[in-house]
Amino acid sequence: MEWTPGGVSNDVEDRRGAGFRMGGIGGPHIGIGGALILLVLSLVFHRNFLALLSGSGDDTAPSSAVTQQPVTGPPDRQVQLVSFVLDDVQKTWETLLPQQGRRQYRHAKLVLFQDFTDSGCGSAQSATGPFYCPTDEKVYIDLGFFNELSQRFGAPGEFAQAYVLAHEVGHHVQKLLGIEGSVSRMQQSDPSSQNRLSVGLELQADCFAGIWGHSTEQRKIVDDADIQAGLRAASSVGDDRIQRMEGRRVSPETFTHGSAAQRRAAFQKGLDSGMLSACMDVQ
Repeated sequence: MEWTPGGVSNDVEDRRGAGFRMGGIGGPHIGIGGALILLVLSLVFHRNFLALLSGSGDDTAPSSAVTQQPVTGPPDRQVQLVSFVLDDVQKTWETLLPQQGRRQYRHAKLVLFQDFTDSGCGSAQSATGPFYCPTDEKVYIDLGFFNELSQRFGAPGEFAQAYVLAHEVGHHVQKLLGIEGSVSRMQQSDPSSQNRLSVGLELQADCFAGIWGHSTEQRKIVDDADIQAGLRAASSVGDDRIQRMEGRRVSPETFTHGSAAQRRAAFQKGLDSGMLSACMDVQ
């Protein structure tokens, strides 16, 4: 993938190391990393910071938040990569959405976090993986997911990472087109259709990611090896493959994102056509 490392996108909100929410009803919501920090603080200051996890505490436990040092220094290569991809994807949609969808494109934000953060859709945790929140129009991602994508799912490479981000921005395009809202209302009116409709949304976002991939091919940013990496990434996160990896029986009725074959085909469809219209009936 041809790109030049640069600065951080104006649409990136870096919350890594920004701090943890403590206390409140039900106690705090922090990841494993946060719990380890509390353990270290307890040993250093001889105070039971871990009591905060239960929400009860004792009279020596502080009531304020425990805050990490924010990320400082020049951005690392991965942050620069996601910044480049985010800006390129959104610049592409700034042109294509008015032309093909008769809608103006409005930028989404990308939130980088570690372990846990708050979102307009509730708690965001590393374990949930990358996601788009239509309420605040932000994409949330713990960059550690890319290590999992490479090592656990067998989808290494920068274009594989770019596919993930382009997919999430695809959900933003769905909101701007009114698709996300329409599907959400149908899911609420007919809960039994929730999984089926969810699969349709996810496959369409894969197809939208493919539209951006088509643009990168036209501009000679990627080569055949990059495209294959993107296709592998789409296949690697298919519901059937994940269920097998977890030692479970493959149950199509429980799919929420689509099978490996469906996800690969959806991405390929957008890649081949470069057209929104080609993505309106993916399945």
